[in-house]
Amino acid sequence: MANGCYQRSAYAVSDAGVLAYLSGEGQFDRRLVWVDSSKQIVEPLAAPLRGYENANISPDGRFVAVQTRGPEYSLWIYDFARTTLTPLTGQGNSSQAPVWTPDGKRIAYRGTRSGFRNVYWKASDGSGEEERLTTSESVHTPVSWSPDGKLLVFTDNDPATGSNSWILPVEGDRKPQLFQKNSAAPHFSRDGQWIAYQSSESGRSEIYVRPFQGPGRKTQVSTEGGIEPVWSRDGRQLFYVNGDKTMAVDVQTGSAFSAGTPRLLFTGRYLPSPNSVSGYDISPDGKRFLKVQPTNPEQAGSQINVVIHWFEELNRLTISSGPCRVPRLGVRCVSQTPQKPKESGKWTHRPDGEAERGFTSCCLFSE
Repeated sequence: MANGCYQRSAYAVSDAGVLAYLSGEGQFDRRLVWVDSSKQIVEPLAAPLRGYENANISPDGRFVAVQTRGPEYSLWIYDFARTTLTPLTGQGNSSQAPVWTPDGKRIAYRGTRSGFRNVYWKASDGSGEEERLTTSESVHTPVSWSPDGKLLVFTDNDPATGSNSWILPVEGDRKPQLFQKNSAAPHFSRDGQWIAYQSSESGRSEIYVRPFQGPGRKTQVSTEGGIEPVWSRDGRQLFYVNGDKTMAVDVQTGSAFSAGTPRLLFTGRYLPSPNSVSGYDISPDGKRFLKVQPTNPEQAGSQINVVIHWFEELNRLTISSGPCRVPRLGVRCVSQTPQKPKESGKWTHRPDGEAERGFTSCCLFSE
């Protein structure tokens, strides 16, 4: 399936101009599914197949905000009752990692604007203009709100300091405060007194919980590795992912925190978040998990193709393809570390999406 002049394929290019790509139709065809952990039932939603990532359910349970992959990352709102999929963000910019405010009136997200990836928010009904909440050359990704909606915990991914969690007050001076170094996917507890997060400080990723404010020790919740913590709706359980396993731990919050022994809820091949947030969510009744599931994984491509001197080849290439007639091509690339756009001959290199470490993700555009 084509999207304009784009074919669906996974590809990356090194700074030296070596292109590696994995072609194949439907690689990013995914579906949103409900997983009933008690009955071990998987129920696909009626939403069309798309490159879904990072599902976040509205507080009232009527909608889910989700990002989709493509030439640009975009945000959509799916109405469970009406089975409609409506765009939240417009074309021309990449937007990722949506998270609803507790009152459901706004959605915060990571936006790539003018070469920088920071936190924005806008009305959840799509009206009005977006507003920028953070400004930095680092990559900022929103993750979770305090129950009163006054504080947003987000991650700052910087090549010099790694991934760290910060607390942003959305009222007043909006000056962020460092919460936890070497951390990702931080989530406020339902009572707002604790934050669960993942950290690789032990040498592998584990789930920890520590007080949001004041003194108190941190508690390791997972025992054999874990990512993507999510609190249950009633705050009595903490869920996380370990490979194909979704785990649960009974917890007690309040003035003190305690955790039981992790237990297996269910297994299945569901996609983790590419943005170091929690890519799944829980239904309001706490009985079902909304996950992203790949379709026909056995049909995925198995051959990696490599092209040497790709920049030089593109520079002389002329393409004529149906309605897309491009006499001259450029390449828009994404380095792993954010930086201001820089010109280099015919090529414009600027951050505009996600990339694997050491590579640059690219998409074509006409000059």
